[in-house]
Amino acid sequence: MRLFTAIAVPAEIRERLTELVGVLEPTASIQWSPPDNWHITTKFIGDWADLAGIEKELATVRVPPFSVEVRGLGWYPNPHQPRVLFAGVAAPEELGDLHEQTDGACARLGVAKETKRYSPHLTLARIRMSEPVSALRQAISELPSIEFGQLRVESFWLYVSRAEARGSVYQKIKEFPLG
Repeated sequence: MRLFTAIAVPAEIRERLTELVGVLEPTASIQWSPPDNWHITTKFIGDWADLAGIEKELATVRVPPFSVEVRGLGWYPNPHQPRVLFAGVAAPEELGDLHEQTDGACARLGVAKETKRYSPHLTLARIRMSEPVSALRQAISELPSIEFGQLRVESFWLYVSRAEARGSVYQKIKEFPLG
């Protein structure tokens, strides 16, 4: 199973982002992520068979609840050669603590620790190098607001990712409360 941990995005924020994508989608033929797939990843685990072991380790994570804001748009790896369009996440240090603790919990089972700096975000679209995005850039520059809301994080989830003909589908497996 291909696994990751993440914070679920509430309906209110999904609705605002869905409105945004409705405005932007006609400007670029890129691979838009379905709203049901939107989340804030805390740890990519990858292919892992020991579900019970992962669940047991994730249950040891202790971070107090916190709030994050979803605001702004950006490009990975950079604006000049974008591969991903994302919504930004402004968060307190507790989100970084959650990432570090989920990373450490998984590492105790042999899952490789992250080597890149943690950069929380919501992936809105994936872009192939050959896809033009100039009209998309223009549409983004004309947006009146890029504030999507605040969410209270009181838990995180273990997800499974399944490859299907229409793209990846993410399913929640188990919720882990913060505190």
